[in-house]
Amino acid sequence: MRFDQRRTLIVEEANAIGTAYLRLDVLPAAARDELRASFRAYVDARLDVYRALPDLGAATAHLARAGALQQEIWTQAVRVSLESPPAPMLLLPAINAMIDIAATRTMAAQTHPPTVIFGLLFGLALLSALLAGMAMAADRRRNWVHMIIFAATLAGAVYVIVDLEYPRFGLIRVDAFDRVLVDLRRSMQ
Repeated sequence: MRFDQRRTLIVEEANAIGTAYLRLDVLPAAARDELRASFRAYVDARLDVYRALPDLGAATAHLARAGALQQEIWTQAVRVSLESPPAPMLLLPAINAMIDIAATRTMAAQTHPPTVIFGLLFGLALLSALLAGMAMAADRRRNWVHMIIFAATLAGAVYVIVDLEYPRFGLIRVDAFDRVLVDLRRSMQ
């Protein structure tokens, strides 16, 4: 998935959670307060998933906690919606969208190009280096500046391509966009 699409998914998730949270206002006060507490815990769990990376074990544990909170929110919302007739038409689709976008983001984080693509990328880099080396071997003089620039450019291009594919591990990161979720959580006080 492309880097800009991953950033967009973060914003879409924040919007879906925010919409569902706002629609809690259609519920009776007691039920609304209980669901709001669950929503706050859910946003904390979603943020913890991404804060835990690159520790995949901890991130998986937080993801399981977020999944359990999703189920809890859904169960509470269905129960309360049955008691408040207009609520199901407004609240349940918003919660469903919140759950859907979380699943989409999780899959986006786990979906990468096939290994053969990375193999071809590195093979292309090696072949380019081989051809450049053969061309430079014909000349008796070595131009170290050209050799270093070529090697650095090739290595940099490969690094950037791979780094864009894993935006939570390298230099190019989407962490700044988690600010949207942090701001949403702050607004849920």
